[in-house]
Amino acid sequence: MKISRIKSIEVLDSRARPTLCTSVYLDDGSIGQAMVPSGASTGQLEAYELRDGDKQRYGGLGVQGAVKNSEETLKILREVSPEDQLEIDNKLIEFDATENKSKLGANAILSVSLACARAASKSMNTSLYEYLNIMYKGMTNKDSAMSIPVPMLNIMNGGCHANNSVDIQEFMIIPSKKFNFKDGLMKSVEVYNHLKNLLKEKGLSVSVGDEGGFAPSLKKSEEVLDLIIESIERAGLTYLDDISIALDCAASELFTENSYRLIGENKNFSSEQMIYYLESLINKYEIKSVEDPFDETDWDAWKTFTNNNDFQIVGDDIFVTKEKLLKKGIKNKVANSILIKLNQVGTLSETLQTICLAKKNGYKTIISHRSGETEDSFIADLAVAVDAGQIKTGAPARSDRTAKYNRLLLIEDELYP
Repeated sequence: MKISRIKSIEVLDSRARPTLCTSVYLDDGSIGQAMVPSGASTGQLEAYELRDGDKQRYGGLGVQGAVKNSEETLKILREVSPEDQLEIDNKLIEFDATENKSKLGANAILSVSLACARAASKSMNTSLYEYLNIMYKGMTNKDSAMSIPVPMLNIMNGGCHANNSVDIQEFMIIPSKKFNFKDGLMKSVEVYNHLKNLLKEKGLSVSVGDEGGFAPSLKKSEEVLDLIIESIERAGLTYLDDISIALDCAASELFTENSYRLIGENKNFSSEQMIYYLESLINKYEIKSVEDPFDETDWDAWKTFTNNNDFQIVGDDIFVTKEKLLKKGIKNKVANSILIKLNQVGTLSETLQTICLAKKNGYKTIISHRSGETEDSFIADLAVAVDAGQIKTGAPARSDRTAKYNRLLLIEDELYP
């Protein structure tokens, strides 16, 4: 069995920006297809997303060059077994031959990497999550269970995801582990709908942002948290026992000239002041998880914060799914969890290697979407396959987000009929 053809086209993501859809054809008739997402709040060390720069097309955001590059990888992959994902990804990395995948574009490389995995799973007549689990077990050299992840649903937005003065970028709800996925999702949807009605009652906007969360004109993070807790109670649920809250501070977006500019607080915070502010907020509302509380370069603040607290502290921009950066974090005792985004690193194999390293060192893993998404539900299968435990993929609204939740509902029904 060999790869006989690679075909790519430009398609649109959820922010009306072009991205790639790549199809990999095998000589046994199997076809695998993958679309790649794009981020808004991005880390400086993420793999390079190639755009055309031609202002006459999509304002320079076209990906025709990446489309061409993805198709040209056929010449290095013809003789590679579609089932040898590590070899496929190594060949793609060697062909690009840059540190950040800037020659071919990480978007081009990832589209081929994921499409190859889908094609191989179809050739083996195996569900994608089962195929990925087999691959993951091969990397860890031990049996690895599969599980349905707990969803982290972004229902209110601030920061660069909203046109308001709320500093924290994402406010997420997390259903208790006492619920199965179907029931936890149902209760989260009920909270989301009660929140919508509550906002209407208060004369606030119920328009949604990139990830389906509401972004009304509020000033401070405390206002958002109070509204969410009231919505949980209106749904007949108990805060913390049934539904808890997680934050994504996206602090790199707040960091300028060695301080954090918090518009809602109308002041600049030093790293020490930011630690105190976040700890006070988190303790007051008993927040269960906080992502990117500090800038990706502010390692001392990360280390102090991690040492002082025992809740879930998630590194996104500071690690950008890269094994080398996670090793540095482990050595320096920075964070205790890692956000996993395939397009930050650019290949499936590198993503799995980072997950392996995290689990080996006791770091929790959260598989994540991007703000610019497609209907591709690959990350749902990935979360199940590696027993990630958690998935972050937006509000229970907009089909680019619900595609992942619906895929997990289908997988849960297959695994636990």
